[in-house]
Amino acid sequence: MTRLPAKAFTRLLAPALAALLSACAVVDRAPTPKLEAGARWVVLPFANATETPFAGQRAEAISEGLLRTLGVADVQRYPAQLASDNLFETGAPKDADKALEWARSQNARYAVTGTVDEWRYKVGVDGEPAVGVALSVVDVSTGRTVWSGVGAKSGWSRDALSAVAQKLLKSLLEPAVRP
Repeated sequence: MTRLPAKAFTRLLAPALAALLSACAVVDRAPTPKLEAGARWVVLPFANATETPFAGQRAEAISEGLLRTLGVADVQRYPAQLASDNLFETGAPKDADKALEWARSQNARYAVTGTVDEWRYKVGVDGEPAVGVALSVVDVSTGRTVWSGVGAKSGWSRDALSAVAQKLLKSLLEPAVRP
């Protein structure tokens, strides 16, 4: 039997171990235009395309907090009393136009919105957390989407669902806010 030199073994083993130790994730993003982190941002309602109640609102709350930690000082969330998170909502919220009008009334430059398509613990022995989202940044004045990203991530059985969601949302938002 041939023995591998320690350096070669480390070079071969390190990437394999890194892949094994990180949870599965898939992320795709559009090229990021120059977005102004110093502008006023709003977080609009996220559609909930899952069987998990309030998954959209959970993703909104995490996104709002992440925007602040990523350097967006002026961020406001769509008022809860105006939003609705429907367990059986199958597409974009019916109130999307109303939410965009609200964003305009707040003199916002950008709006973050999205769809949550997975937010659960997988069934099985380990019960791994799994999250899937599609995000968009909208130019409020025109209503045009200026950036979008989609991602899915699962964690290990000891990971919290919210922690997996936070990691995924940060990996999507960070390049948009800090290009």
